[in-house]
Amino acid sequence: MYIGYSRVSTNEQNTDLQIDALKSSGCEKIFEEKASGAQRDRPELKSALEYARNGDCIVVWKLDRLARSLKQLIETVEDLEMRGIGFKSITESIDTSTSSGRLIFHIFASLAEFERNIIRDRTRAGLDAAKSRGRLGGRPSKLSEKDIEVAKTLLKNHDITVAEVAK
Repeated sequence: MYIGYSRVSTNEQNTDLQIDALKSSGCEKIFEEKASGAQRDRPELKSALEYARNGDCIVVWKLDRLARSLKQLIETVEDLEMRGIGFKSITESIDTSTSSGRLIFHIFASLAEFERNIIRDRTRAGLDAAKSRGRLGGRPSKLSEKDIEVAKTLLKNHDITVAEVAK
């Protein structure tokens, strides 16, 4: 069974284009959601993933509809694969229920991991170079040493809440 999942980020957007594409791809059941892709807790996605059984295939219009980060995408697809569930992205023409589709997906995943590692290495090298020149990373502190001491003193008083101290 093909199970569709469509998502838009805001209430002002609609899923018509995605729903039409999912229906054209043969989806018998479609889960629809209005939530940011960065949001980890998406009830309709969770329902779609729980609804799928061995031999089914989760179908999305585009990869970024399923997950915002590549790590999240890979984890989700690997979980589906372990459960015997395929994954298909219409726009990117990826179908993990086929050997070539799994290969393409894993190549994408490997390239993405490589890119993350390069970015991490570059960032580390940049921070090391800045540190060797006497620069410290991070943004400047909003509180002075005196402000921090005052806050610590206020926090010792149990009649004053943390929120009040923060203000």
